[in-house]
Amino acid sequence: MESESNKILDEVTQSEYKYGFTSDIETEYAPIGLTEDTVRFISAKKNEPEFMLEFRLKAYRQWLTMKMPTWAHLKIDPIDFQNIIYYAAPKKNKEL
Repeated sequence: MESESNKILDEVTQSEYKYGFTSDIETEYAPIGLTEDTVRFISAKKNEPEFMLEFRLKAYRQWLTMKMPTWAHLKIDPIDFQNIIYYAAPKKNKEL
């Protein structure tokens, strides 16, 4: 039997937003997923120096070798890291 709090949570998160507030901000996104190209894209968007890009690429390559920890004995679904957008920012207004 589903608890009352789960019913409320499902009702709030699974229904359409009904309070009228919207934000029509044009946004630029990185492609879905994390690759070296994504890391390079984000670094370029932030106008980072070369040493920072190299640091991020080194960290990304290390991350690729890592496995999810099991020491906490958590019962959670695996995270699909390739189904995440890692960069989103409002497009710059060229008029300013």
